[in-house]
Amino acid sequence: MKQQFFAFSSLLLCITCSMDTQAQQTQALHLGIKGGANFTKTSTESSSLEGKYGFGYQAGAMARFDIGSLYVQGEALFNKRKTSYEAKDKGSAKLTWNAIDIPVVIGYKLIKYDDFNVRAFAGGVYSYAFNNKLSVSESLQEGFNKFDKSNIGITGGIGVDYKNLTIDFRYERGLSNISKEFKSKPHSFSLGVGYFLF
Repeated sequence: MKQQFFAFSSLLLCITCSMDTQAQQTQALHLGIKGGANFTKTSTESSSLEGKYGFGYQAGAMARFDIGSLYVQGEALFNKRKTSYEAKDKGSAKLTWNAIDIPVVIGYKLIKYDDFNVRAFAGGVYSYAFNNKLSVSESLQEGFNKFDKSNIGITGGIGVDYKNLTIDFRYERGLSNISKEFKSKPHSFSLGVGYFLF
C-alpha cells in the first residue's frame, strides 16, 4: 500500500512539474491587431507619365506561429491606397483604391530575447482591389476602365518586437498589373504597428 501511495504521489508530482514547465514556456501561436501607414506609387510603361508616392493607411488582424528563431506570419489587412501621376504636358491625375491584402511571410529573429526581438522577413501577398477612383482626363480614364481586382506581389522587410508590441517596416511590389490596359504595377512602403493580444 505504501509503495502504491508513493508511486501515485510521484506520478502527481511529475504531472504537476510538467504542467508548470509547459506554462512557463513561450506560447507558439499569437493573435493580434495591426494598423499603420502606406506610401504607394505605380510604375508605368508610358514615357509621358511619372508616378508619385501617395499616403494611405491600413488596419487589420495578424497571426504569428513561432518555431524557435523562425516564424510564419499571416495577416488580413484593409488598405486605402493613393498615388498620383505627373504628365509631361503638366497635367496630373490622382488614383485611389481600396484593397484587402493577405500577406504571408516567413521570418527569422536575428536577435532573440524573451521580451525583445529584431526580425527580417519575406513572403508573398494577395491583394483584392475595389472602389478605384481616378481623377484625370478621359484619355487616362479609358486606360483604367479594366481595373484588375486580383493582384499578386512580393514583400519583405525588418521588424522589432517588444513584449506584445510589434513594429514592421516593409516593401511590397506587385507582380501583376492593376490595369491590363494601362500596364501599371504598384509598389509601396509601409510602416505597421501591431499588438499581440496573446
